[in-house]
Amino acid sequence: MKILLLSDIHANYPALLAVAHTFQDVSFKAVCNCGDSTVYAPFPNETLHWLQTHNCYSILGNTDRKVIKLLQGKTFKKPRKEEKRIMYSWTAENLSRKNSRYLLSLKKTAALHFGVHTLSLFHGSPEHANEFLFPSTPDKRFHELSNSCSSSIIVTGHSHIPYHKVVNHKHFINPGSVGRMFDGDSSASCAILSLTDSNITVQHFRIPYDPTSLINTLKSNNLPEIYCLMYLQGRKLN
Repeated sequence: MKILLLSDIHANYPALLAVAHTFQDVSFKAVCNCGDSTVYAPFPNETLHWLQTHNCYSILGNTDRKVIKLLQGKTFKKPRKEEKRIMYSWTAENLSRKNSRYLLSLKKTAALHFGVHTLSLFHGSPEHANEFLFPSTPDKRFHELSNSCSSSIIVTGHSHIPYHKVVNHKHFINPGSVGRMFDGDSSASCAILSLTDSNITVQHFRIPYDPTSLINTLKSNNLPEIYCLMYLQGRKLN
């Protein structure tokens, strides 16, 4: 069976559509999404609608949790930069009621069963939703995390860096960011997990997309110009 792994879409619907189009002829058992589905690109409603209509297993990321705070009439201290806070407030103000309810219904983690395999979704790590895990993170840390989660497959996001590591007989996978890579390549990142009773394999993909509608929509909504540059360059500039 094949499972499509997504994370950190960040409301970049054109990038998400490019991923969907690329794999339209692949029969997936499931689509799993590790959160940060909203904020920084201007298509939160389209993104959340797609996740719902495709019955994705989705969890919350840190940007999603801050949007929820705004929906609940609360506020937050970080991020402090005004151009970032604008993107959060714009997202909360523009979410439809249906998509607001959907976001509010999501959990921070999920555990799934696929045949003999168990798979858990986290945004940061099994121990902390905001922990950054990278390919360069010491194996000692992955070993510690393997003892805090019983699943054989642990899928995370948050760092926007794709990897697949096997530590202590457990598979740690980050599919990278669909909507906001920082490595100078603006292409969407995702992964396909293939499972048999005796084997686990992972393929990572980079998929280019046309950012024209993204840039035009940012501009038409008078959103900070810096995000146009970031999406064009595939870099984190703030």
